[in-house]
Amino acid sequence: MAETIPCNPTARAGRRFLVTGAKGFIGAWIVKALVERGDKPWVFDIDADTSRLAALLTLEQMTSVGMIEGDVTQFSHVERAVADRGITHVLHLAGIQVPFCAADPLRGAMINVVGTINVFEAARKHRDLVESIVYASSAAVFGPEEMYGGGTVPEGAPLLPGTHYGVYKQCNEGNARVYYWDNGISSVGIRPGAVYGVGRDRGMTSGPTKAIKATVIGRPYTIRFTGGVDLQYIRDTAHVFLRCSQACLTGARLYTLRGDVMQMSEFLNCLGEILPASKTLVRAEGQALPVSYDFDDSALQHDLPGAQRTPLAEGIRETAAIFERLQREGKLDTRDLES
Repeated sequence: MAETIPCNPTARAGRRFLVTGAKGFIGAWIVKALVERGDKPWVFDIDADTSRLAALLTLEQMTSVGMIEGDVTQFSHVERAVADRGITHVLHLAGIQVPFCAADPLRGAMINVVGTINVFEAARKHRDLVESIVYASSAAVFGPEEMYGGGTVPEGAPLLPGTHYGVYKQCNEGNARVYYWDNGISSVGIRPGAVYGVGRDRGMTSGPTKAIKATVIGRPYTIRFTGGVDLQYIRDTAHVFLRCSQACLTGARLYTLRGDVMQMSEFLNCLGEILPASKTLVRAEGQALPVSYDFDDSALQHDLPGAQRTPLAEGIRETAAIFERLQREGKLDTRDLES
């Protein structure tokens, strides 16, 4: 194994954060958290749409965000972003989700796998700059519930992904391990489950967020899955990414997240208590998700104790309040409710 560079955290004034895929859901909330605490994040994304960022940040806050248009599948784009801005902390969120990987596996592999390799290669080339890599893996690296005999899936359980997306994320975890073994590059892979909140407008588990939005505008909506789900509020997920980026963790760490583990019927009941109109507007139908939903997060709790976990009722209230504000301002995008 290569010698590992000792952790030497940069003073606050010298920290420079690069967030790939920052115009997506989790990335936008990480940018929000960075801006709110006074850091200037650099946003790296091929997508010109800034609507998710604009829904979370004020016009003044948007001016403190550095924009870099780049394609994560092109190493030169990633390497130049790191070198030119003197990046010390990389938060890698660029990727496409389950349905898009299923529809175009080649494109999915290029973005999700090759894009991640490019991030690690840029860090290897500029190891004098880059102190931290935190990347988005997924609970999709695990298989369906029945493959684990029921109950909570323990830390270290076998990875049995049943989608191209899950296999790509498993590949990234393996490559991260090899970069540590061969090059001494430490990293943290985060495995979120069904994350909800403002900006979650795509993907297989976006239904709960869309249900909240639909209720706010008084529109019927059907969540397209039933069964068990682990609902994790986006503010908590973003918080974990940022804590890991500055925790001086060595090795190729992997953390599975845990939120509110429940049946979809329980979510509907909670939603109905917070937003009574949902009782007649929202329903759920379809098969259970093709991935387990009850996970042990003891590794995260051991290494980073006290990780915040917002109760579902509070997360629904906050999400609905933001949607209501955007509606009053004429800025609420409802196109996602058509899909």
